[in-house]
Amino acid sequence: MTTDTLQARPDVPQDSPKGRRRLRLPAAVRAGRQHHAGPATYVLLTVAAVLSLFPLYWTMVAASTDNTRVTQTPPPFLPGPHLFENLGKAWQDAALGKAMVNSLIVAGTIAVSTVLFATLAGFAFAKLRFKGRNILLTLVIGTMMVPPQLAVVPLFMMMTELGWGQKLPAVIFPTLVSAVGVFFMRQYLADALPDELVEAGRVDGAHSLRIFWSIVLPVARPAMAVLFMITFVHAWNDFFWPFIVLDMSNPTVPVALTQLSAGYVRDQSLIMAGALLGTLPLLAMFVVFGRQIVGGIMQGAVKG
Repeated sequence: MTTDTLQARPDVPQDSPKGRRRLRLPAAVRAGRQHHAGPATYVLLTVAAVLSLFPLYWTMVAASTDNTRVTQTPPPFLPGPHLFENLGKAWQDAALGKAMVNSLIVAGTIAVSTVLFATLAGFAFAKLRFKGRNILLTLVIGTMMVPPQLAVVPLFMMMTELGWGQKLPAVIFPTLVSAVGVFFMRQYLADALPDELVEAGRVDGAHSLRIFWSIVLPVARPAMAVLFMITFVHAWNDFFWPFIVLDMSNPTVPVALTQLSAGYVRDQSLIMAGALLGTLPLLAMFVVFGRQIVGGIMQGAVKG
């Protein structure tokens, strides 16, 4: 639409309400405008980025100095010369090689199973009609209010009876699916998956599993990527249950890092070096898959 078509008619006064309404731009033109951020926005984003990255930077600084320098006042704010020396010592003292392999197995298995089962359950609660659906969903949500510490003793006894004491299955099987993941996928599919697509699959003669594979999975891919990342990070950093059910001969990364603080005098620089090593795989995964995850979120936010 050109500017000539937007001009008011000569018989309509420009200062009248009717004339002013005729000078308004159409909605399509207004929607095409680009909104530029002001200086205050960049200042706030810069402050938020600095505050978010400072803990990682301080961990690197503490890991690159010795224990005497870390405990001084004021503490150091620039990296020291002992970074690789401390990293190598922490890797050897805490046996982080085996611990990282165990954490990768545990976190990867839990993340994949949680995404699969949560998507299946979320699809059932969101789009399938069956008796007791609301009651079952209420029970699932109700389990989120139960502290996990209450189930430690019976769960430990169950793992012992199964012969999984000090083994990775004792960490994996109790957390194969989470109520948070089920509720998250249910809420996403309830809005993102139109009922017409499911009904069209029914008309074509597809059963529920076929609909799930051909229709639900493509729609749920952005939410599945987000849930995978969140679940993987949570399982990688989990300390409470692995510390109870595993020992130092077969640890995950958080359990193995406790060896660095077991001495009478704690070496803070060595502990920070171990924490930095335990964080690097998560940072690498986010660098590799972060763009795909963000792109999937943006794709899911666009509705045609």
